[in-house]
Amino acid sequence: MDANTLEPKIFACSKSIELAQKIATAYGKELGKVKLSKFSDGEFQPAFEESVRGRRVFIIGSTFPNADNLMEMLLMIDGAKRASARHITAVLPYFGWARQDRKDKPRVAIGAKLVANLIQAAGATRIMTMDLHADQIQGFFEKPVDHLYASTIFLPYIKSLQLENITIASPDMGGSKRAYAYSKYLNSEVVICYKQRKKANIISHMELIGNVEGRHVILVDDMVDTAGTLTKAANIMKDKGALSVRAITTHAILSGEAYERIEASELEELVVSDTIPLKRSSSKIKVVSCATLFADVMRKVQNNTSISGQFLM
Repeated sequence: MDANTLEPKIFACSKSIELAQKIATAYGKELGKVKLSKFSDGEFQPAFEESVRGRRVFIIGSTFPNADNLMEMLLMIDGAKRASARHITAVLPYFGWARQDRKDKPRVAIGAKLVANLIQAAGATRIMTMDLHADQIQGFFEKPVDHLYASTIFLPYIKSLQLENITIASPDMGGSKRAYAYSKYLNSEVVICYKQRKKANIISHMELIGNVEGRHVILVDDMVDTAGTLTKAANIMKDKGALSVRAITTHAILSGEAYERIEASELEELVVSDTIPLKRSSSKIKVVSCATLFADVMRKVQNNTSISGQFLM
């Protein structure tokens, strides 16, 4: 059989199995078999338990901390390369270390560039990810990058709420481009939060630029970590007369006291994708799956057809 007609194989890193299973089901294939052996000192070794020779291989795994998730992805890419896979697509629903996309102070690493180099050195021939923290990270790769947008799954959900007087909000100046893209599609107003930080994850001051009185506000962001920014913004907007405040964020990191902050805040709900598995459930957190989006794009990549129709913005 011609190598170009061979069916692809889909594999998962251990912490992304739930999402990978959904993607494989949406694609119409079974997940490939991988055995993860662990040593007593914490070292581990993934091994493919089926042939990948001459195949296109999709390896699905978000690289959120700890670093074992990134290391497992690198080992699986290297293993597929050494097993003679024809193409190796690293499917990174959440691209970790992306906040280190530049030198923001002296004597620090550019972590996102380092991770991009590692993934390519391991043997990935294509990268697929969603809602990078900074769009320019695509340029850190010398291989093709399929950068998907969670707006494809979130905008239909927002429209299903059938809210009138919607205002889209960005929790910081850096997210204004994303907020304007959502507002253009929804034909809504935009407000921006201006914040200052004492240090990482600690906000010293926040102000609201724009009017939210009598509006249903939807905050949009690429990730929620400690939830300090989102909850503070939601509380300010309610104080300023917003009828309701929701948040739409792609990557639910939710570290530290994030769950407690969300549950105690004025947020009506926090809508997230399943790029990162939730640590626990919450009555205020709703998950919208990105599995079908990834499966559709993976199928188009396999068939060498355009993926531009997958983007709502």
